[in-house]
Amino acid sequence: MTWNRKQIAARVAQDIPDGAYVNLGIGIPTMVADHVPAGRELVLHTENGMLGMGRAAAADEVDVDLINAGKVYVVEEPGASYFHHADSFALIRGGHLSYCVMGAYQVGQNGDLANWRTDDDDVIPGVGGAMDLAVGARHVFVAMDLFSRSGVCKIVPTCTYPLTAPGCVERVYTDWGVFRPLGDHVEIVELADGVDAAELRARGGGVFG
Repeated sequence: MTWNRKQIAARVAQDIPDGAYVNLGIGIPTMVADHVPAGRELVLHTENGMLGMGRAAAADEVDVDLINAGKVYVVEEPGASYFHHADSFALIRGGHLSYCVMGAYQVGQNGDLANWRTDDDDVIPGVGGAMDLAVGARHVFVAMDLFSRSGVCKIVPTCTYPLTAPGCVERVYTDWGVFRPLGDHVEIVELADGVDAAELRARGGGVFG
């Protein structure tokens, strides 16, 4: 059995150390805020201008002026601060974020990241702050489904989609497990319960060592 989206997010949260300053992207990465381990404090940043973001807001906690970059209503942690969009990107570009967690269309076995567009001309590109985060954060994690809807592995020998940034991804968290790009292959760090390593390697196009 593979992990669901909440389990992927929780697994990412386990690997981010206490006190880290972290940006969470749209989709599965956003859910990391809901799964921070008890006793651990992460200072969450959102590029629309907030530091000290908390988990997703419950129905009775919603403040219509308090959303993250993915338009999800959130709560604020004690000491949260707000600032201009430009200042938010200055934090990113200045190297002040410890980690960022993003989704991806493809990750190369050398750590290349492609997450802002595919080769489908009918899909509107959506770069957002991805390029800034990929080069500005000290550690880049990706959280995504391992296979596309058509069954193609999204960890690839070489990215065929336009790159967001080269060689930046340290770990990839997926429904099948956790992986580390090493250049000539991808290391299997941990498999989800019930995932068969032989099946993974058979479907993975030869990237998994």
